[in-house]
Amino acid sequence: MSRRVRNRWNGAVLMVVVGALAAGCGAPGGDAPQTEAGGTPVSTTPTCGTAPVTLKAYIETGFPLPKELSTEFTKQHPNVKWSIREDQFAVITQNAPRVLADDPPDLMRLPQVSELVKDGLLKNLDGYAKAFGWDSWPASQLQQMRLGPGGKTRGEGSLYAMGLNFSMTGVFYNKKLAAKIGMSSPPTTLAELDAALAKAKDAGIAPIAQFNGGATGGLAFPLQDLMASYGPAAPINDWIFQKPGATIDTPSNLKATQHLDQWIKAGYFWKDVNAVDYATMMSRFIGGQGLFMFNGDWESGNLDKQMPGDVGFFLMPPAEKGGKLAAMSAPLTYGIGSRAKNADCAAFFLNWVATDPQARDIAVKVGGSHPMGPADAHMPDVAEGTVTASTLQAGADVSKDNGAMDFIANATGAIYAKSWTPQLQKLVAGQQTPDGLLTSVQSDYKSQVGGS
Repeated sequence: MSRRVRNRWNGAVLMVVVGALAAGCGAPGGDAPQTEAGGTPVSTTPTCGTAPVTLKAYIETGFPLPKELSTEFTKQHPNVKWSIREDQFAVITQNAPRVLADDPPDLMRLPQVSELVKDGLLKNLDGYAKAFGWDSWPASQLQQMRLGPGGKTRGEGSLYAMGLNFSMTGVFYNKKLAAKIGMSSPPTTLAELDAALAKAKDAGIAPIAQFNGGATGGLAFPLQDLMASYGPAAPINDWIFQKPGATIDTPSNLKATQHLDQWIKAGYFWKDVNAVDYATMMSRFIGGQGLFMFNGDWESGNLDKQMPGDVGFFLMPPAEKGGKLAAMSAPLTYGIGSRAKNADCAAFFLNWVATDPQARDIAVKVGGSHPMGPADAHMPDVAEGTVTASTLQAGADVSKDNGAMDFIANATGAIYAKSWTPQLQKLVAGQQTPDGLLTSVQSDYKSQVGGS
């Protein structure tokens, strides 16, 4: 049995995020007409041409989507080859400015982009948006990748990145372990989720599979989900987008942080959570070592393959029954270096990812997430009962409630590695309090955005 998953992501939807031109390639980034050698005008729509091209890409290790897309792209465009470098996201976060300055790739998986734009390391994509018609897509798809002059005021201004798809976070659960505690359907309130966690602990089942090691800790996922349970999404987006006067240190966010602290003290996370990296978390969850996992739909295809029929997914339930649904939802963000050698071909690839039927099939079936692109673009059949079907439906539900948030780790270039992660690790170790955590993060934020 299968169903047509219809594109209902016309409203707001949510990890973070995208010079010199190649000789003989017309890049529509500027206002002046581009010409080839000898002054002949080039096409207004960039392509990869027919001459041999090698696209340099710097991608996140452990995720098959970029490689699957690059392989299919070369099948359709045999003149394009790939030189791909892979690193963990934490390493990319630390390396991004140096790599873009010293050896800029054509395409790069991006962490937070404000500082990269401020330093002139990312190509302005407005010209490509006009040439390819990206501005006619639902505006919410591109909002998080727009920045004002100097990298300030995210959510408006020029386009500096594109997504391979639109990712969203929520809660995966092991159906076999859920059955052992009598959980036949997902919790609909935070209290019901708390009850399930307590039952799992009493039954000797690890309640939550989560990572929090390294420079990009994963307890930021359940924390932001709890923030969504206790308060509206808009003030959190204002803080992430660096709106004047925005703060993360609010009463509702304090309740969320206190709730996370209660989970820590109750022993709902692994004792070694501060030493667990992302890959270990996934291995343990797939191995049955956790009832719930706060993670993103980019794992949907993987879990459908590794644990067919045994995994469910739900959005973080609200604190009160009937409350609005919200979730972290953002593009899987890629940018083009401002000095990229093959900028036109890289932009052509990004447009192909969003518009080619085979590429959109890969985005859903391998990436597990909703593709970027026009509202009426092709969507593949997805089997009923799969994790992928559940995450795509959840995305439509978040859109309906206008509950999409960017990731709290994306507020500044340093806030994830230098503030959220160490403060959450200290919270686990009993060296920080919930109110102290929010105060510290807000102080770091103000220093990083210039006191705004």
